[in-house]
Amino acid sequence: MLKGLVITPPVLGRISIGKVVEKAGKRLPEKDDQFTITSQVQGADGWLPHPFDEGFRKAQGGKIRVIPIRLLFNDPDLNFRAEYALFDRRTGRPVCVGNGETCKRRTESGVQSLPCPSPEGCTLAQNGACKPYGRLNVLIGDDDPLGSFVFRTTGFNSIRTLSARLAYFQAISGNRLAYLPLELRLRGKSTRQSMGTPIYYVDLTVRSGVSVEDALTEAKRLEADRQEAGFDQFALETAARQGFSNGAFEESEEEGDSVVEEFYTEGEDTQGGAASVRAADTSVAPSLVDKLEGKAARLSGSVG
Repeated sequence: MLKGLVITPPVLGRISIGKVVEKAGKRLPEKDDQFTITSQVQGADGWLPHPFDEGFRKAQGGKIRVIPIRLLFNDPDLNFRAEYALFDRRTGRPVCVGNGETCKRRTESGVQSLPCPSPEGCTLAQNGACKPYGRLNVLIGDDDPLGSFVFRTTGFNSIRTLSARLAYFQAISGNRLAYLPLELRLRGKSTRQSMGTPIYYVDLTVRSGVSVEDALTEAKRLEADRQEAGFDQFALETAARQGFSNGAFEESEEEGDSVVEEFYTEGEDTQGGAASVRAADTSVAPSLVDKLEGKAARLSGSVG
């Protein structure tokens, strides 16, 4: 194994809420009220849809609000990695990642381990440069038991909800996360910050039409079937843990370009204007963004 290279689960495609579009000569993230499942191939108009995307749309009347999935691992932290992350917006290169206590930071003398005071208390993280950043790997379909789809997010609602669900499902299933029949579900909520307009985040639930009791029974059965067939879940998780610890940063510069484009918009500032709304993993109506831009302009004029 090459040292310094983080080995992540094989990725077959991506799950997102929205897409990157070109407006006035700039590529900006445009959020949505539905899931989009894309392949690993990019065309002139962005990432090409994965065949699963069309199938789920037809089954759900045009908009994907639910995706049936399973997880690769029983350990929640292997399925979903969340941390504070800062990227160089010019190169897409990861600069610093931390958990609020310690961080790994790229410096002139190499990668160093340093204290992490969280973005609010870090001078390097000013102007919204550092964000909570999570990656969830899930299985869709039964064709490839190790090939995953990745959902990336910088949204508090998704990160908090997914972290809680994974911990709770691990607890009630007796550490059988990888065997539960689950689904990703898009949920909406309104807040004072969104001015009553719905924003969207990702939740993880037992599949529709399946009770928790039935899901737990199926998990036990699937675990027994895999063990009888010789599937070593413990060895799989050991290999994954070693792969994640093999380097300092999970994202390569190539992947970092996509992350910066989707979550780090130009012109972000510390005043929480429209740019920070666009950069969240929530979907906000364009009219709200226009209102925020107008409000920010009025405030700027009154202060200046």
